[in-house]
Amino acid sequence: MGVYLSTPKTEKISNDGENDMLRFGLSSMQGWRATMEDAHAAFSHLDDSTSFFGVYDGHGGEEVSKFCAKFLHQQVLGSDAYAAGDLETSLRKAFLRMDEMMCGINGRKELATLRGKGDQPKAKEDNDQTDYWSSEKGNHSANKGPSAGSTACVAVIRNNQLLVANAGDSRCVMSRNGEAHEMSKDHKPDLDHEKRRILEAGGYVQHGRVNGSLNLSRAIGDMEMKQNKSLPAEQQIVTADPDIVTVELSEDDDFLIIACDGIWDCMTSERAVDFVKEQLKTEKKLSVVCEKVLSNCLAPSSGQDGCDNMTMILVQFKKPLEVKKSPSNEELPLPLVQQ
Repeated sequence: MGVYLSTPKTEKISNDGENDMLRFGLSSMQGWRATMEDAHAAFSHLDDSTSFFGVYDGHGGEEVSKFCAKFLHQQVLGSDAYAAGDLETSLRKAFLRMDEMMCGINGRKELATLRGKGDQPKAKEDNDQTDYWSSEKGNHSANKGPSAGSTACVAVIRNNQLLVANAGDSRCVMSRNGEAHEMSKDHKPDLDHEKRRILEAGGYVQHGRVNGSLNLSRAIGDMEMKQNKSLPAEQQIVTADPDIVTVELSEDDDFLIIACDGIWDCMTSERAVDFVKEQLKTEKKLSVVCEKVLSNCLAPSSGQDGCDNMTMILVQFKKPLEVKKSPSNEELPLPLVQQ
């Protein structure tokens, strides 16, 4: 069947939800690709004060993106850092924890199930998985983990605080006062800081790809790119270590777009925000707005931009926001990702 289908699969999986502070819509579509490797997670009530939205764009298989969609938010929610109110640490550890989990016996079984090639593992309580997800070294150390991988772009909203954690080239964009502000930066191998890490870890960049094969420089999975035993996970050729941006939300904030590169290959961040703004004038159901973005990006024929899997989550803030008043909240700028 090859990489592309003869006719695109345009059926869309869509959903909507809301809480007191926000509402969201999402949609995903396989498109021209022979398989669907995107996954997503959307929880308007991760707990009583927190929402969680994640887009995971798989490559080399669907299992890692599905694994992230199933377990990454659980690892955030169940961590000691999260319980202590340290969202940034809980997010960073959860990203890196995905690789550790997938290298264990139970992780390998779970991945096989997600590929449709194994029995379903027994369900575990969300917050009691330390023993079950141990990396289980010893006699099983030959298991290097999955060769497939996935991006991860996650937005967590607690009260008026927004955190965006990103590894890979999926992207989160904020509309503030109607203007696009990128809340994440695409991790590409030819960026100076990414290339430096790749070279220092023993890899190389060829034709804009890591070791001539992978066109992004950070991802969950891709364990063959993480085998330098002398280096920590953050310094491997490819790393799951996310960039994390934190901002205080204000009444000027309209909505967030979290989407895979199937969207960003076809739209700039500014174009996506303008398109959504125009649709929101007449369409109130956010999943329908997402569906229109996907349809607009779909290529008329295979082999060009618009042929990738597509997933988009749209989060709209309800007005007015009950912003905590403080001098530092006045005209608060959106920070760039710290490299």
